[in-house]
Amino acid sequence: MMDHIDAVLFDLDGTLVDSAPDLAAAADKMRTDRGLGSLPLSLYRPMAGAGARGMLSVAFNMMPTDARFDSLKEEFFANYEACLLAQTHAFEGVAEVIAGIDQSGRKWGVVTNKASRFTVPLTQCISLFRTAQTIVSGDTTPHPKPCPEPLLEAARQLGVPPGRCLFVGDDERDIIAGRAAGMPTVAAAYGYLGAGGHTVSWGADFIINSPHGLLKLLKLA
Repeated sequence: MMDHIDAVLFDLDGTLVDSAPDLAAAADKMRTDRGLGSLPLSLYRPMAGAGARGMLSVAFNMMPTDARFDSLKEEFFANYEACLLAQTHAFEGVAEVIAGIDQSGRKWGVVTNKASRFTVPLTQCISLFRTAQTIVSGDTTPHPKPCPEPLLEAARQLGVPPGRCLFVGDDERDIIAGRAAGMPTVAAAYGYLGAGGHTVSWGADFIINSPHGLLKLLKLA
């Protein structure tokens, strides 16, 4: 299968970069600003891939159906913009993966549900993304993942048929989107994984326990 892969697409948070500390700090500040106790990063981390929805669910046990959700979401976004790059960094081994993909002549890019107001400054400030040939944000297409359209848009931008793109993500919706787009998929079991976290049940074609696992899959190591 890997002999027919011309491009690799990645989810962002929990797959390429560890942004959980900054996302958690933005939500936790909302608690401490209200006189509530701080919560440990370990509670926030599993839900970091769900963005505001995940962080507010941990900080305030709040769902998007709550009447206060929209106003608190905007407060969370403002907090997050203020600390967007304070602690966010690429996972160990990711730089080697990207270098290997670049050296192999394959194209690569990012498909994330993170809004472009955050994706653009983050990817512009981290040198890892200098060779990315497409970055599709959560608001690039009308519907984010698990809808396949963002992945299909990335494939269009790269000029690569979807079936020749490999998609790597750390959430079940990544695998759902990838399969719907007709792409072979890889579950990143080292990532945030969401509420369930049972990668075996997601139906991915492959599961990797570290970024280096992708080098082996692509026969780059």
